[in-house]
Amino acid sequence: MISILIPTFNNLDYLKIVIESIKKNTTLLKYEILLHINDGSDGTLDYAKLNNISFSHSMSNVGLCTAINTVSKKANFDYFLYSHDDMYFCPGWDVALIKELKHVKNNLFYFSGTMIEQNSAHISADFGSSFNDFDEEKLLNNFNKLPFYNHQGSHFAPHLVHRDIWRKVGGFSEEFNPGMCSDPDFNMKLWKLNVRVFKGINDFRVYHFASVTTRKKLGFIRNNGDRTFLNKWGITSKFFKKFYLKSNTKYDGPLSDPSKSISYYYNLLICKIKFLFYLKRYF
Repeated sequence: MISILIPTFNNLDYLKIVIESIKKNTTLLKYEILLHINDGSDGTLDYAKLNNISFSHSMSNVGLCTAINTVSKKANFDYFLYSHDDMYFCPGWDVALIKELKHVKNNLFYFSGTMIEQNSAHISADFGSSFNDFDEEKLLNNFNKLPFYNHQGSHFAPHLVHRDIWRKVGGFSEEFNPGMCSDPDFNMKLWKLNVRVFKGINDFRVYHFASVTTRKKLGFIRNNGDRTFLNKWGITSKFFKKFYLKSNTKYDGPLSDPSKSISYYYNLLICKIKFLFYLKRYF
């Protein structure tokens, strides 16, 4: 029913955690796990082969966007769930998704999970900063006691869309490689397709190790995704998330076009000034 797409770059200790959590904590959902392995010289290739996990492979780090677009071609199911390789899927995640899918009337939706992180995300709670000190037992005993709510306009992974919608918008935009701002850009493409249901599901919870230090050591380079987004859409990703997606507010149904308030026009003017500034520097 769901194809779980995971890009990974020599991050095997964390990859094992996310895959084992999916296997352990999925109770009702039929799924397949598909990896795109960047490099894989840390043993990831051997791990995938030994465990019969389907994957695509590149000799170097091609970036998150290209990785997901590549491996999505191997998907067999109608729903694509994109996940990072440093997450832990908590029990009940699949039940929460099934419940939401039973109520959809068409494919114009974007569902995402609720992230628990040590210092940020939706819920701040400490269950370990790395695979070395990850306290799985403590997480399992407490993850569903942490207060939160269904939220509006989430642009974070893990997120779920129908494959038809994925194909209509062309997946992730590869000009955002290695990945910064690729999620809000994807959301904007959905918005242009008239998707208005952007729902973060409270009961779909994951623990996230949050772009772990090992990625930096392995040469994971941040792109200027904010500038790419601004040049492409004429507004900043921050503006889009605040006035269009209404990110992190309580979910109260499908979104509508943003209200044209004084705050809206003021922040829009700032976007246009930034756009002209970058345009002038470019030329």
